[in-house]
Amino acid sequence: MASMKSQVPLLDTVTRYILKRKGKQMRPMFVFLSAGLHGTINESTYTAASMIELLHTATLVHDDVVDDSNLRRGFFSINALWKNKIAVLVGDYLLSKGLLVSLEKDEFRLLKIVSDAVREMSEGELLQIEKARRLDIEEEVYFEIIRKKTASLIASCCATGAATTTADRDIQEKMWQFGELAGTAFQIRDDLFDYEKHNATGKPGAADIREQKMTLPLIYLLKQSGRGEKRHIISTVKNHHNDQKRVAELIAKVGSAGGLKYAHEKMLEYRGRALGILEGFPGNEYRESLRQLVLYSTEREK
Repeated sequence: MASMKSQVPLLDTVTRYILKRKGKQMRPMFVFLSAGLHGTINESTYTAASMIELLHTATLVHDDVVDDSNLRRGFFSINALWKNKIAVLVGDYLLSKGLLVSLEKDEFRLLKIVSDAVREMSEGELLQIEKARRLDIEEEVYFEIIRKKTASLIASCCATGAATTTADRDIQEKMWQFGELAGTAFQIRDDLFDYEKHNATGKPGAADIREQKMTLPLIYLLKQSGRGEKRHIISTVKNHHNDQKRVAELIAKVGSAGGLKYAHEKMLEYRGRALGILEGFPGNEYRESLRQLVLYSTEREK
């Protein structure tokens, strides 16, 4: 990607490594399909997609540092290969490049939308860290965290895409709402993967439990539990999250209490609301492709 080029050799080496292990590119797809839904894809659309991809890549690099993660999509993370200091600086560089792309093209509306998403994502990450100290969080707090951390970026994809082909602020706002709902459903699907991996292999994946993250299936179990059982669950997450036997027992309890079923139903609820907004726009191939993308993001197996 030309927008990632630098005159610093080390930076170019790291960014080339990043480009070789790109993911599904789902977020740029949301940008292009949202643009096509409301008009003709143009140069501004490509600018928006570049901004989003640079921003998303920056957040992934920073997340690996925050989570002390050595792997990303089956490859070594940037911090694992070049240590935290370089990883943080690379993330900062990518973030600045993403914002500068809009300024170089005088795309101030796109900059406003994306900057709102950056703020939301930072707030969401800090809110999660703050609430993780207690662990016994309410469902409303969980949804606020994922709305900010995950859904806001997908919302910005849809809003910026629309903003490149229509000046109608109401449409841009509706596309933000659509992306926010779709992004929430996407994150709930992610939260279910740990439990499904355990059911498929008999071994706990439990990455979220090991990282002491309270996701919807576990929050549901806590809500159904008495005081003594709740203390035992929180103790497992806080003090025994590396004990495979206790984690496996906790995963089994989540399933038997209906936590997975509840989370799946919530995912379908948010997905349905997103598709309801989409249905309010005139039908064309882009609307159908967006519908299929939302279905894929909530039915994918990994």
